Amino acid sequence: MKTKAGFVTIFGKPNAGKSTLINALLNFNLSIVNRKVQTTRDRILGILTEDDYQIVFVDTPGILEPKYELQKFMQSEIRTSLTEADLIIQIVDTLNINFEDLKKTEEDYKDLLLNKKRIIVLNKIDLMKTDNLLPIIERLKNEFDFDEIVPVSALEHKNIEELKKIILKYIPEGEFFYDKDTLTDKPEKFFVSEIIREKILGMYHEEIPYSIMVGITEFKDRGNNLVYINADIIVERESQKIIVIGNKGAGLKKLGERARKDIENFLNKKVYLELFVKVRKDWRNNKKFIKDSMINNIPS
Repeated sequence: MKTKAGFVTIFGKPNAGKSTLINALLNFNLSIVNRKVQTTRDRILGILTEDDYQIVFVDTPGILEPKYELQKFMQSEIRTSLTEADLIIQIVDTLNINFEDLKKTEEDYKDLLLNKKRIIVLNKIDLMKTDNLLPIIERLKNEFDFDEIVPVSALEHKNIEELKKIILKYIPEGEFFYDKDTLTDKPEKFFVSEIIREKILGMYHEEIPYSIMVGITEFKDRGNNLVYINADIIVERESQKIIVIGNKGAGLKKLGERARKDIENFLNKKVYLELFVKVRKDWRNNKKFIKDSMINNIPS
């Protein structure tokens, strides 16, 4: 039996719905979904395998102008993912589509988009009238060179199956890259750290969510269906540490309770979770720390 296999990179502006789309395509929650910018920091592979095809979806950080080294790393992840892609999906928030932004993106990434098959996904169509959608599609046809224009609602799973069929048209013949049972390239502890970070994104506001990194320093199966996990929450300033810990440790306790519940559901085991808050001044501009923590997974 002939098989198809290929890499599909999903990219776009923050809050366009990249992570929601990839979760819908895979039919499980691979990536953090949160309205805060910079939710996805590095590229995450989600692998969809059927009898005769395997699609490796790549969730990437949002496109932005980098202000510090962490954001430069995030933008380099986008460029790497576009280079390796067999197919590129550019997703836009149809309610807030900006054609000048689209043209700037084409210019900024023209060396990587050249000769690539591209689909533009118009997301959030559940929130707009068809009469407003049709002129957008017409303008995209006239002013841009996308191979396909596909309106969807990632949140409502509207048109997702149709999008899968269109994607499959552009996947080349080839052997599978991963075992049929593999869902992602990331280890369990990566998703544990993402669950903790997701809870921080939901609990804290202002600068805190953008100034933290979560590192798993210990992850041990103790038997009897129990996993012991130690995690460091890295912040940049003492004032941030105080906010995360909260009055008499109440904030950290609440965070731990929320995270532990979701981690137990994810691992399907009982979890003993210990959280520690540490200050690493200006870590977002520390190239070595970013490389060790996000690429090499060296504990902080």
